[in-house]
Amino acid sequence: MQLKDKTAIITGGGSGFGASMAELFAKNGAKVIVADINLDNAKKVATQMGGFPVKVDVGNSASVEQMRMAIFKEYQKVDILVNNAGTTHLPAPMETIEEDEFDRVFNVNCKSVYLTAKQFVPHFKENNSGVILNIASTAGVSPRPNLNWYNSSKGWMILASKTMAVELAPFGIRVNVVNPVAGETPLLKSFLGEDTPEMRGKFLSTIPLGRFSLPEDIASAALFLCSDSASMITGANLEVDGGRTI
Repeated sequence: MQLKDKTAIITGGGSGFGASMAELFAKNGAKVIVADINLDNAKKVATQMGGFPVKVDVGNSASVEQMRMAIFKEYQKVDILVNNAGTTHLPAPMETIEEDEFDRVFNVNCKSVYLTAKQFVPHFKENNSGVILNIASTAGVSPRPNLNWYNSSKGWMILASKTMAVELAPFGIRVNVVNPVAGETPLLKSFLGEDTPEMRGKFLSTIPLGRFSLPEDIASAALFLCSDSASMITGANLEVDGGRTI
């Protein structure tokens, strides 16, 4: 029960890493807000563990504000914010990525961190406590060709998180990052370009432990960093990558 009596928001909580985090957080005593652009997915996950579903487009200011208002109608206090929602573009030469694709990647992966900070950091400051966990990627540490703008968005998340950690530490707010390697999630096909045994084998050859990450791997790391067991950890980047970035 590492998160007993805590209230946690998980964006992108309707599938993949986010759904696994929601389940594990709930098992450890948290009241979980499952936020997702797909409300049906959010409801499905929330129903399984008694959570609170809410629809949000994390790259849209009005939508994030509406999420905050919906949450505070239900709960008086939020303790944990996990910025997990993410997207990518298909592997392609950088100059061929269309502007609307670029905007979508940076809205979901970067602007979302800014928008949720505007909505929830004042609340954390009022309480002199809070945890923000941003789910970035090994791509922000060890970039791959033909994913330039995705790599860049995750590198932005990492540096933004470090800056947030320094600025918010005096208010008792911790900010950390988890960097997953490609995992068994709906985005895997997008990372690989095509999900074939050959492409999987090629990518797996770059991971010393020889497997993709599982949602449970990321959830376990997130649980630790969001718990009081990590009370002295802020500004950290935890690679959950089977050794890929070594």
